Amino acid sequence: MTTTGGTRLRILDLGAGWKRGASGPTTALSGLVVPPADEQDREIDEVGKQTPRALRKAAERQARTDLIEARRKERAAKADRPDSVPHRGAYGTGGGRVATMDPPAMWRATTVQACGLWPFASGSGAPSTGVPLGQHLATGATVCGDPLNWFTRARYISNPSLFMLGMPGLGKSTLINRMLIGLSAQGVVPLVLGDLKPDYADTVRALGGQVIRIARGVGGLNVLDPGAMGAAAARIGGQAGEVLAAETHGRVLNMVAALLTIVRGAPITDHEQSVLSACLRHLRERTAPGRAFHLTDLLAVLQEGPPRVRQITLDRGQEARYRDAVDPLHRSLLGILDGPLGDTFASETSTHIDPNATAVCIDISRIGEADSQLTAAAMLAAWSDGLGTVAASHALADAGLAPRRWFFTVLDELWRPLRAASGIVDRIDALTRLNRSLGLADSKITHTLKDAEALGNESDKAKARGFVERAGMVACAGLPRAEMEELGKVVGLSRREIELVSSWSSPPGWAQNGENEEPPGRGRFLIKVGGRPGIPIRVAITDTERHLHDTNTRWVSNGYAERVAAERAEAEAKLAAGDADGGTA
Repeated sequence: MTTTGGTRLRILDLGAGWKRGASGPTTALSGLVVPPADEQDREIDEVGKQTPRALRKAAERQARTDLIEARRKERAAKADRPDSVPHRGAYGTGGGRVATMDPPAMWRATTVQACGLWPFASGSGAPSTGVPLGQHLATGATVCGDPLNWFTRARYISNPSLFMLGMPGLGKSTLINRMLIGLSAQGVVPLVLGDLKPDYADTVRALGGQVIRIARGVGGLNVLDPGAMGAAAARIGGQAGEVLAAETHGRVLNMVAALLTIVRGAPITDHEQSVLSACLRHLRERTAPGRAFHLTDLLAVLQEGPPRVRQITLDRGQEARYRDAVDPLHRSLLGILDGPLGDTFASETSTHIDPNATAVCIDISRIGEADSQLTAAAMLAAWSDGLGTVAASHALADAGLAPRRWFFTVLDELWRPLRAASGIVDRIDALTRLNRSLGLADSKITHTLKDAEALGNESDKAKARGFVERAGMVACAGLPRAEMEELGKVVGLSRREIELVSSWSSPPGWAQNGENEEPPGRGRFLIKVGGRPGIPIRVAITDTERHLHDTNTRWVSNGYAERVAAERAEAEAKLAAGDADGGTA
């Protein structure tokens, strides 16, 4: 502020020179009464001895505390993730870090038995009905299952069938062998219809079953022999026997048509099938009961031309018209008799299937790999004979002449007959559909769906894909990603399932030395049932199974099944002689 004359005056100078009390005894504020500090109305944050500085310090401390707590919670959440915790314990003090950690023991029991273990008991989503197959890859729980028990007891599937796909050498037949042994222990009769390597012959021998060999110079199979179905039809008699005899006729007709399809490389016509049916009926009426006829007899009937056969050809009494109608069929039958199939299918059946056997294996491993026609024909003949035995057993049980038995059929290497000839899919479908569904579970095994895509026409491809679509269970071993993408269109696979199974088909690393090491996907399978999530399992076989089921028999010495059979024969001999314990009691 300034005064007159321009002199600068400071505010603090206004009272300069005045004596204390010069303003008088009282002022405008002299009568103001100020209450004590502890009685004044103050804000909440001003209570006590806190100052603004102290309040700021406290706020900063609280902020630091909150930040530390938030970081601690973030670290704890991250450490709780399964992919963050080391499998041998967390690092740091108190983290449980150890050199080795034994897996906890796991038992499986019902809630009644395991209730005392609470709270250490946990529910398992793995099915427990059927043959124990292996452990769940995610939970470690035991997974049980097979097409027969899942159909009859658990009611998981509506069709007792299994279709298995996977690359070679990953354990497809090992899993089927496990089911075969487990079902045999339950009283089910395994039927291996066409063992190519063989994969199951040793197991069937160890189970006390029947092994039948089919090959040139080893054993033959008469495709016109009604077998067990014909014997059952004669034993039952009456209307039920006539029905079974008609079914026998249809099965034999389909088998002959399948052989002709293989020889020609193309399916026979409907006219030729009618001629064949008439010839078979004529042979059946002319042959004495209990006696089987052969392909040479069928050829003789075709050459003779009885009236019922000529009537179908519409020859109208003209020999030339009849010959023109039957000559293609005549040539094809001669091709069977004089070709690569004649030695095996034109003679008597060397060994018939025993309907009372505990297990049956038809071994065709003696047929050469390059002989694709004979291999396919032998497989189809084995299927026809085996499924006919199943139908005969059920017919006898329906008539009260035999106990009810359940069967488990194994149709391995399905790609072999599929590639044998065009139209063979119809014959396979007819053979499998003619059996009675009651009491029969089947498993079909092949490598990939491309086995169906390699067929000649779209109709055959669609029918072959139907084998997978109609299957109650689908089991996948290691398969390439492209194959899994195609399979996902049929059975419905998630992206995670496709990635999992594709990883099993990867080869092992180059650093492996080959000692006790296996491919990454060996023994691992994904089981799919309808639209349910797949069940990934790992199969661990026992030493007994490893000896019985060795697909590398050419590289190692086996003989385990022979030793088991010899020990059983010795025990039976002792029992018969009364020398065994309790034999003379």
